[in-house]
Amino acid sequence: MNLILRLYALAWVQWLLRHRFLKFGTVGASGTCVNLGVLYLAQEYLFNQIKPESMRLNASLVMAILFATVNNFLWNRAWTWHDRKHLHRHRSRLGQFGQYAMACWLGIALQIVFTKLLVVYFHYLIANAVAIVLSSVFNFMVNDLWTFRHRKTPAAKTEE
Repeated sequence: MNLILRLYALAWVQWLLRHRFLKFGTVGASGTCVNLGVLYLAQEYLFNQIKPESMRLNASLVMAILFATVNNFLWNRAWTWHDRKHLHRHRSRLGQFGQYAMACWLGIALQIVFTKLLVVYFHYLIANAVAIVLSSVFNFMVNDLWTFRHRKTPAAKTEE
């Protein structure tokens, strides 16, 4: 219990819990709905003729992750990190999406690996939902520190 209280006392943990991480979690929840919905539609209808079933799941996961990634990027850019938008004027939205996608690649790989490991024990939708939760913390940290990081303006750099 003492360790938990010390963690909550850290300024960065308080910041994460109060602000941006809550928004990120909300966006992630919408992405989870998109992911699970597309996964279901692809698995049950769009790719239902693909054999073997493991290949169908692979194709369905790729489509679900792509749609969820686009959803999450747009909402994170517009809401979670909206206060940092002016710092990214030198990059196009497509360029920033490329950076976002690169930042998420490990989280996506983790999601696929966890889903494939857990699908042996659980229904594929439950396995995927658990995998999304496990990889989301990593995605937040990488995107906050890299994709949407607070860059100093040239004027601020020269004043130091």
